[in-house]
Amino acid sequence: MNKADLERAVITETDLDGYEVNPILAGPSASRRTADPAACTPVVQALGGSSGFTATARTGRVIFSKKHGPGASMILSSHSAGDAARVIDAFRTAAERCKTFKDIRADFRYDEAELRPDPGYGDESVSLRLTQLAADSADEDPVRVPFAVVAVRQGTTVVMFYAFNLPAGPRGKEPAVIPDAIIKAQLNKLGKLTDSK
Repeated sequence: MNKADLERAVITETDLDGYEVNPILAGPSASRRTADPAACTPVVQALGGSSGFTATARTGRVIFSKKHGPGASMILSSHSAGDAARVIDAFRTAAERCKTFKDIRADFRYDEAELRPDPGYGDESVSLRLTQLAADSADEDPVRVPFAVVAVRQGTTVVMFYAFNLPAGPRGKEPAVIPDAIIKAQLNKLGKLTDSK
């Protein structure tokens, strides 16, 4: 799929009742984010909705609940068939291995990374929960920010959904979740476009 195809495939507010949908920037180049240890890099890249693979095209949206419920950000990436499978495989492998690691560029640590049961979306999917440790200095007690990532491959398109809970918000200490309604609406629309081609 090219950029125009992806833009037609991405959900809008008419596809998702009760949510506001806004575009976010997403270029086709591979993510340059890296982790320590290096084996955890695919998880760090997925936290920004990307991967270490250059895409044919990418588009992104941030989705807010109008009823103050959880929302999410998502990036749709179109790849060759081989690379689409490799994106998911790299993320799954890193998610299995990595319990604690550091995002080198952002200088954040993550811990409590937990690979969740396969949610069964699309052709293959991976779900991960983890906690970001945000601190201004090494002497400061970090603020714990719950994160969630769900990566789905549908054909040659990979959709990365990611979300976090604001520490001062109503769900601050709860595990982060990505609403099922958002995932299903996006995969349904993507499937319809793919079937019609």
